[in-house]
Amino acid sequence: MDDIRFFNRHTGQLETEQVYGEAFLRFVYEHPLGALPLQALIRRAAFSQWYGRRMDAPQSREKIAPFIADYGLDADDFADPIDSFASFNAFFYRKLKPQARPIAPEVPVVFPADGRHLGFPKISEIDRFFVKGQRFDLPGLLGDDTLARRFSEGSLVLSRLCPVDYHRFHFPCAGTPGTTRLIDGPLYSVSPIALRRHLHYLWENKRTVTTLETDHLGQVLIVEIGATCVGSIHQTFNPGEPVTKGQEKGYFAFGGSSTITLFEPGVVTLAPDLLEHSARQTELYARVGSPMAT
Repeated sequence: MDDIRFFNRHTGQLETEQVYGEAFLRFVYEHPLGALPLQALIRRAAFSQWYGRRMDAPQSREKIAPFIADYGLDADDFADPIDSFASFNAFFYRKLKPQARPIAPEVPVVFPADGRHLGFPKISEIDRFFVKGQRFDLPGLLGDDTLARRFSEGSLVLSRLCPVDYHRFHFPCAGTPGTTRLIDGPLYSVSPIALRRHLHYLWENKRTVTTLETDHLGQVLIVEIGATCVGSIHQTFNPGEPVTKGQEKGYFAFGGSSTITLFEPGVVTLAPDLLEHSARQTELYARVGSPMAT
């Protein structure tokens, strides 16, 4: 049983992830007997909707204080007091005080979410990173062959949010967003426990795609990926209205999930520590608003 290790940009340390529901995830995705409940129930939207209703119930508030204590969350960062949350889900997609996540002024592109990130300078070479035999399917991810050809030699950043993370996602750079396109699909986990064996969950799961038109970076694609217990991806921006770097784009309801940011060829250079740790097959933990690329 391998621990999930990541490098924390903010502490300068290699750390071990506290995996929410780890025993359950390892049974479902690693044990031969786990395949039956996975295919029959867990991957289906109805399961996530049922769990989401439980997290929306008033009695779910009882889970908030133990969750904060178990995972060491800093309540001083919350925009609202703990006793104001009507349910666990309301706490889960809480807002933070602006000063808790300052937006780096010195770079044009920042991380869109709190999470563990992998950066790839050339999308066409991503296959080298993952387990032999697993190929990265960009046309499958985007649901558009023309877009896939346009971005295949560009850069990509995969940002993985754990249940313990802040679950609002933001625009990585300034621009004008178009209408978000929904690609429906199942809701598998996107934890490394699942992706180490089944990378294709990234382009099979329910996901949304938004094109951001920018002045200096061409088109930037932003993809949000749903996962088990994340049946809802909520967009809070207005299509066609210009946005600033770091402005909120939306939020995930309960569960772990991911965002993917794609750039056209030759327009960005990913942050040195992101490239360094990704080359070692180690995720980089960084908060929303900190530098992602120049």
